[in-house]
Amino acid sequence: MAEHRVKKTFHLAYGHRLLNYNGKCENLHGHNGVVEVTLKAAELNSERMVMDFTVLGGRMKTWLDDNLDHKVILAKADPLAPVLAAQGQACYLTAENPTAEVLARLIYAEARAMGLPVEETGFWETPTSMASYRE
Repeated sequence: MAEHRVKKTFHLAYGHRLLNYNGKCENLHGHNGVVEVTLKAAELNSERMVMDFTVLGGRMKTWLDDNLDHKVILAKADPLAPVLAAQGQACYLTAENPTAEVLARLIYAEARAMGLPVEETGFWETPTSMASYRE
């Protein structure tokens, strides 16, 4: 069966660290990340699109800006989270370590919750390192 796909990318800056990890990422540090959202549809809509890029961009960018962009992303169990919150630092807390894999899955779930026909999400932590998620 033929399917159509569209992909939109989004750029964000964030800080994070990983708990119980032995390596550079155990220290608080920052990234300029790239998010990819791929939608699919068997049929095009009345405008002959899977979805208008402007509509897709508006929905996803709003969520990314409100939740991840220019935030410190930490695991809920991170002892640094309450310290940063007490200082007024904007944080986003994840149930697990905020790895690229976890963030790709989180963004996928949010896109689904918005009703988007998401096929896959990708999270580029660096220009050479990316994780993706699909169901």
